[in-house]
Amino acid sequence: MPFKSQAQRRKFAQLLVEGKISNETFEEWNRETGAKRLPERVTRKRSSVTRASTSSTKRKRTAKSKTVKTKATKKR
Repeated sequence: MPFKSQAQRRKFAQLLVEGKISNETFEEWNRETGAKRLPERVTRKRSSVTRASTSSTKRKRTAKSKTVKTKATKKR
């Protein structure tokens, strides 16, 4: 499996120095990566489905809280 970022490559090099992974493992990953220019860090992509459901939930909660406040005002 190739490296995805420079940070991951540095982490594996550190694990190699500490003796937690073998030289063969590091060399295999390094060979598969090749001379590609890697980004410094890689972040996960958020799915659009998750964002849509989250925003609609917030809207529903806001609407309920306004209704409760209106009822409390009428009783006074």
